[in-house]
Amino acid sequence: MNKVFPSVAEALFDLADGATIMAGGFGLCGIPENLIRAIRDKGVKDLTFISNNAGIDDEGLGILLQTRQVKKMISSYVGENKIFEQQFLSGDLEVELVPQGTLAERIRAGGAGIPAFYTPTGVGTRIAEGKEVRVFGGKEYLLERALTADFAVVKAWKGDRWGNLVYRKTARNFNPMMATAARVTIAEVEELVELGDIDPDLVHTPGIFVQRIVVGERYIKRIEQRTIRQEG
Repeated sequence: MNKVFPSVAEALFDLADGATIMAGGFGLCGIPENLIRAIRDKGVKDLTFISNNAGIDDEGLGILLQTRQVKKMISSYVGENKIFEQQFLSGDLEVELVPQGTLAERIRAGGAGIPAFYTPTGVGTRIAEGKEVRVFGGKEYLLERALTADFAVVKAWKGDRWGNLVYRKTARNFNPMMATAARVTIAEVEELVELGDIDPDLVHTPGIFVQRIVVGERYIKRIEQRTIRQEG
């Protein structure tokens, strides 16, 4: 069983217009840089992205907003991207804002086969509009529906040809839960190792959740905002 593809372009062979894609990462940390660039180069459009954020103007999902390939974003934090702001205010981009913890749980629930769950987050706010509210133990809770996708593009530190993945520190973020919640999960890794080189106890995403794996060709690893202390 070998899930390795020779290039990111070939790993996206069946990605088509109108697809729903989960994209791992938090800010620019742990984003599937090579897969995002390959999606841009493929030229598919009318895409729905489920991602914690939309990158920045010229990096991450921001490069897909530049080319107007994204129709809808389901996100938590979008404040670093001026292109996102412009397209949203002009009506060119549909946006569903979701509290960050709720977004994480909606994705996790989708991967676990749980269709919906109740949460107190958002009760009494605009988030609650049109949603079912029930009372448990004297407290109001919103019904939130799980999220799934056609594809998940995730970034890992190491992987083997069976698709077992290890993430590095905070780059783990949304990647493991997204890997479970899509019909096809495509993982790009910095290093492809031999079977048995990853201690089973250290596997973060088991290969059963990964359909395709590819070695990333080039990593920029941009810093979203750099703040340094002034001398003296």
